[in-house]
Amino acid sequence: MNIPAPFSENQMRFFWGCFDHWFNVAEGGKRGGKNVLITMAYCTILEKHPSRIHLIAGVSTATARLNILDCDGFGLKNYFEGRCREGTYQNRDCLYIQTATGEKVVLVSGGGKAGDEKLIKGNTYGTAYITEANECSETFIKEVFDRTLSSPDRKVFHDLNPKAEGHWYYKTVLDFHEAKQRENPAYGLNYGHFTIADNMSISDDRLRAVLATYDRKSIWYARDILGQRKAAEGLIYDMFDRGRNVFKLGEEPIGLRSVAVRWIGVDYGTRNDTVLLEAYDDGNILWITREYRWTSRRERKQKTDEEYADDFMAFMGESYCATIIDPSAASFIEALRRRGVYVMEADNDVLNGIRRVSTLMSRCLLKICSDCKGTIDELESYHWDDKAALVGIEKPIKEDDHGCDVVRYLCNTAIPHWRYGE
Repeated sequence: MNIPAPFSENQMRFFWGCFDHWFNVAEGGKRGGKNVLITMAYCTILEKHPSRIHLIAGVSTATARLNILDCDGFGLKNYFEGRCREGTYQNRDCLYIQTATGEKVVLVSGGGKAGDEKLIKGNTYGTAYITEANECSETFIKEVFDRTLSSPDRKVFHDLNPKAEGHWYYKTVLDFHEAKQRENPAYGLNYGHFTIADNMSISDDRLRAVLATYDRKSIWYARDILGQRKAAEGLIYDMFDRGRNVFKLGEEPIGLRSVAVRWIGVDYGTRNDTVLLEAYDDGNILWITREYRWTSRRERKQKTDEEYADDFMAFMGESYCATIIDPSAASFIEALRRRGVYVMEADNDVLNGIRRVSTLMSRCLLKICSDCKGTIDELESYHWDDKAALVGIEKPIKEDDHGCDVVRYLCNTAIPHWRYGE
């Protein structure tokens, strides 16, 4: 069995508190050890819990598997190595575990979509662990509370990365239980806040390398490193600087096109703009060299998939390369594949994508040719939706963002995530 690094004093306080409290919440920045910490407590409790049926969940089953069952090699499957097997229970994915108090069935569920709460009805759960709880739906969170009410030793665990103070989770879940705890110190809330400084497995050199990937003025540094609740507001790419992130054609390194990996990114639109960007990855810097843009409203002509495919082939030229495209453009993807183009569906995780673009920009590892005027203009005017932020929803304003989307697809999909310090 893999053994995690020693816990910090802060982590130890939270860990031991899990055994005396029924509701345990670990909040904080990335790499703060939240998942490992809760997983260790959760497994210890499972070992002797009197109930047979338990629950783990995330925004999706894949998230629950990654963060709890695996947990960087320290998850449930590691703790119960040789004593567990994956299977199904009532047509739901689960982990069967042999413990000191008999067989346990740990159901694995997604909780991020409307209606996911229906997946967990019909059972009473002795314990429940929800990872990235503030990404799940409010109704799912409520249902989990309800489904653990009659447990003989009720234990509910949440881990979460910080959001804006206005997020529904703080208002309807954490604030409520904190108020109950203040009214009655024996209520049973155990809250812990963690940062990367709590992670004893990270060396000083590794810590410096991670910190170097962040702009210290960015929302991502505040959240990921400091673990602060901070609203996404104002200009998204405020670190974008024409002097540092824009180059003129001919200023790119000599021989770039012969040594770097070439990509074409696509954001496909019918009524909206269709944008193509050519990019070269030299293993360090992503160079965006050319732009194609068709605006149907401006041109007063809406092109067909085949017409766009013709334009794409002309843009790509005789030297074929991999293409990254908005996964929703199913018909256009098919049109390109019929022409022999290798198409990769883009990783469309908006917030993580924006964070990765910001990382490359702030480190001057994203360079855009000055000829890509439409994309540059969009990057300079790309804003968070302030109205949505008031109710805790984080999203960009969906207006004049097609080039921004392509840049995000490229950074999210073409660049290995280890280059972002992940």
